[in-house]
Amino acid sequence: MSKQQGITIRGTKDGLVMKLDEQMGYSELLQEIEQKLTEEGFDGQAEMTIQLGHRFLTNVQKKELIQLIEQGQKIRITKVQSEVMTVEEYNKRLIEKQSETYVGIVRSGQVVKAQGDLVVIGDVNPNGRVVAGGNIYVLGRLKGIAHAGANGNRTAVIAASWLEATHLKIDDVLETMTDELTVLSEHPEMECAYLHTTGKLVIDRLQELRRIRPDISTFKGGS
Repeated sequence: MSKQQGITIRGTKDGLVMKLDEQMGYSELLQEIEQKLTEEGFDGQAEMTIQLGHRFLTNVQKKELIQLIEQGQKIRITKVQSEVMTVEEYNKRLIEKQSETYVGIVRSGQVVKAQGDLVVIGDVNPNGRVVAGGNIYVLGRLKGIAHAGANGNRTAVIAASWLEATHLKIDDVLETMTDELTVLSEHPEMECAYLHTTGKLVIDRLQELRRIRPDISTFKGGS
């Protein structure tokens, strides 16, 4: 499709994508979008993703933009993508990068929670539960329930010296440990659990964590 100064519309296998210019004034941008949609003349029902890039729009402006595009067109906006991080999102990520340490045994019926990463120095007994907004590291036997990425972090991981949990959960993906999975616990190596790109929760050797999640380390020193 043709390209104008302020916006670009292209077709993908998942629908239309509208990319907005990051420098153009908001009012001028709305006028060009309206003109562009009139010229294009879309046939049939279409789904569209709006890419804002580094342009910041308020919630009111986003609603106005969606209404302008959908009004009089057979287009449904399915997603608005932005590279701009709000203060709330920044604070949430900042908290998730912090870590808290619990020393002792997490007993049956006990729940230990952390907003960011959680380090447990001790065992998590059956029916004991550990929950973290970030990653969970158990320096001991994880026999109970572990829920990492509880605030919607799908890149969170669960690692333990002995991974013998009854249930593992990352974000909203729950896995009941079966004999097929717990057989890894018989190995002397530490294990970790993470969400694969397919959305399935998998278990691997802890040594693979550096490859699976290369951004997990923030250490800058060493030689």
